[in-house]
Amino acid sequence: MRPLRGGPGAGADLAVLCCCFLLLSFLSHGADMPLGSSLSPAANSTSWSSPNSTFSLAFVPSPTSRSLFVAAVTYAGGVPVWSAGAGAAVDSRGSLRLSSSGDLQLVKGSGAVLWSSGTAGQGVAAAALQESGNLVLTNSRGRVLWQSFDHPTDTVVMSQSFTSGMNLTSGPYVFAVDRSGNLTLNWASAGAAPVTYFNKGYNNSFTAKKTVTLTMQTNGIVSLNDGSLVNPVVVAYSSNYAESGDMLRFLRLDSDGNFRAYSAARGSGTATEQWSAVADQCQVFGYCGNMGVCSYNRTSPVCGCPSRNFELIDASNPRSGCKRKTELQNCPGNSTMLQLDNTQFLTYPPEIAIEQFYVGITACRLNCLAARSCVGATALSDGSGLCWLKVSNFVSAYQSASLPSTSFVKVCFPGVPNPPVSTTNAWSPGTSGLHG
Repeated sequence: MRPLRGGPGAGADLAVLCCCFLLLSFLSHGADMPLGSSLSPAANSTSWSSPNSTFSLAFVPSPTSRSLFVAAVTYAGGVPVWSAGAGAAVDSRGSLRLSSSGDLQLVKGSGAVLWSSGTAGQGVAAAALQESGNLVLTNSRGRVLWQSFDHPTDTVVMSQSFTSGMNLTSGPYVFAVDRSGNLTLNWASAGAAPVTYFNKGYNNSFTAKKTVTLTMQTNGIVSLNDGSLVNPVVVAYSSNYAESGDMLRFLRLDSDGNFRAYSAARGSGTATEQWSAVADQCQVFGYCGNMGVCSYNRTSPVCGCPSRNFELIDASNPRSGCKRKTELQNCPGNSTMLQLDNTQFLTYPPEIAIEQFYVGITACRLNCLAARSCVGATALSDGSGLCWLKVSNFVSAYQSASLPSTSFVKVCFPGVPNPPVSTTNAWSPGTSGLHG
């Protein structure tokens, strides 16, 4: 670089040099990002980092398409903990920018705003990524006007308070803490009524009059508090509870619909599961898609179809669900009820209020066969006398030798069952039946 010399242009040269130095400082050392700052998916685009580079904000490849990118806050090593627009993706011409009006915006390559913080005209002067992983927008006095911790996507990190009234989302799944302190997991998809497949309370002293806060403590305890308790209520202990080390602990609603606790060693780029809310993955509603049946291949959940009258909607994705090869309204003859041993059509609130009856197994099967809106039925063999008649437009099933139930699925005659389970030829996710 040539030395600066005196003369009329010296001041301008010095100003340019200072501006470049300040901009590099903003982007590299965790200082405030001024209005007009931006990031892009380009390979040479600099990230916004926290003071000690524990967290950074940058574009990362979308998990659904390598040609799209997500603006994400990641822990050292690349573990994502927040994303702009809850994972909304842009192409390589997109950007994340702090506009001159103080609005943080995720912008598509076309120039259209895909997501924004909604803070235009509110006095935002700068953005900063804190050492806690919290992305904040502040005014000229440093007062926080907006923060990512108040707008979580699918993750809650240490020092972050997740309160009743907030949601975590991942695909069709939603996690929340209600005002009575219950942890809830819900499935909600377009065209179908929402289903609550997990609803568990941990303390009966919480009242709906106070805000309940869920926290991941630094020692690995997942806890709840409403401000009135001397000691918080323990929800769960992480498997590596009280172990020390340079690590991040966090809670995440995963794309499979389960809510889990994790830890990630700094710089490792990988997270290790330490606890899960739903112990049996096959009890997560919708895990295998509509009309899909969840079962286990040794210890891992796998997805298939109820019978050979069905086929996977997407053969490359067993979780996509199943469709009838011949729809019921197009049956060349009569429809019939095909028996599925040790199988349950999962029935949770609010469906259980309209789909649950007290009848025997034969009546359970015949009532479904006679009802045009019924697509399947489950007769429980646990002494309860319950029958579930499935009339919803989304049905999720679970098959296991330990389930005390028999189900029936309505198909065009004749029903073609899946081959029997083979102990030497385990089912693989690429087949359209449960086993074979």
